[in-house]
Amino acid sequence: MLTSREKEVLELIKEGYTNGEIAKMLCISAHTSKAHVAAILHKLNVKNRLQAALCAQKYLGNL
Repeated sequence: MLTSREKEVLELIKEGYTNGEIAKMLCISAHTSKAHVAAILHKLNVKNRLQAALCAQKYLGNL
């Protein structure tokens, strides 16, 4: 299960933002943003951001 922060990050991944852009938008470090993305990929059992973005609609619903 994704944390609330990971859900926020997944929504931004779905919208096409980079780790750096996500970090700035959420006022976190780029390292933390990258860690959230890695955790999301692992938890969704996907290999890349594109696959995560495709899963996002199903996982997040209509956020």
